[in-house]
Amino acid sequence: MTDAPPPDFHVDPELAARLVAAQHPDLAGPVRHAAGGWDNVLFRLGERYAVRMPRRHEGVGLMWNEQRWLPELAAALPVPVPAPVRVGRPAPELGYDVPWSIVPWFDGQSGLSFDLETRGVAASALAGFVAELSATPAPVDAPSNPYRGVPLARRDAAIRARLTGGRIPDADRLLRVWERALAASEWTGPPVWLHGDLHPHNVLLAPSGFLVAVVDFGDLTAGDPATDLATAWLTFDARSRRRFRSELEVRRGVDEATWDRARGWALVIASAVVEMSSPASRFGSVAAEELAQVLLD
Repeated sequence: MTDAPPPDFHVDPELAARLVAAQHPDLAGPVRHAAGGWDNVLFRLGERYAVRMPRRHEGVGLMWNEQRWLPELAAALPVPVPAPVRVGRPAPELGYDVPWSIVPWFDGQSGLSFDLETRGVAASALAGFVAELSATPAPVDAPSNPYRGVPLARRDAAIRARLTGGRIPDADRLLRVWERALAASEWTGPPVWLHGDLHPHNVLLAPSGFLVAVVDFGDLTAGDPATDLATAWLTFDARSRRRFRSELEVRRGVDEATWDRARGWALVIASAVVEMSSPASRFGSVAAEELAQVLLD
């Protein structure tokens, strides 16, 4: 995957096939590479399943979180999610001493593969997903995450440094957006469940734009719902964003301060990708597009 950090673990289809054969032989079948992310790699297993494997140390704890919590959350959500159908144990005897999962295979493509207009077809369905996930009570032992769901003030120093680093376009205008988000009142309600990384690459769409699934719950946590509402700017154009917002306000009631914080979270997430990615890469170009959406409002 372009711009991905170097791996800490060697993972390939052959290793995935050996793990499945050793621990879940009844599901063994052809294995082929399907997709890669910064922390995990996905291999298709036969026609119905996929093998999800951490490729970096950072992905190990995220995998445990998915294995622990996704089976419980999936039943309450209106959109399919990759709750593990089998849990893979660390296998030092095969040279892979970290957890892994067998998950359902979804016939969809990353939202990055579609233009803004096509992504807009998913606005109402994604709003329904966010509404139901945030309505699910988050227990006290929900995963903690220092980078998502927290008060925006905790990200202030990092964002100001990023905006003065020379890699972010329109930094002066984005700084004004950031200061407005910081000025918004903080979330005072109970922590709610958050996907934590709800950008276009983590939504799978049909060719029509229909929402097939929401994937990659590695950043799952609890906190300020504004974090997931940032997808209004990360995923949609102005017209679809209005539909997304309207749907959320009908379903849950969202005040203006929360939307201001959500816009700030969109800036946090998109600027991180712009800073670390090549402008010519798919991720870098989409993140630049997302910052342009942030400035439109």
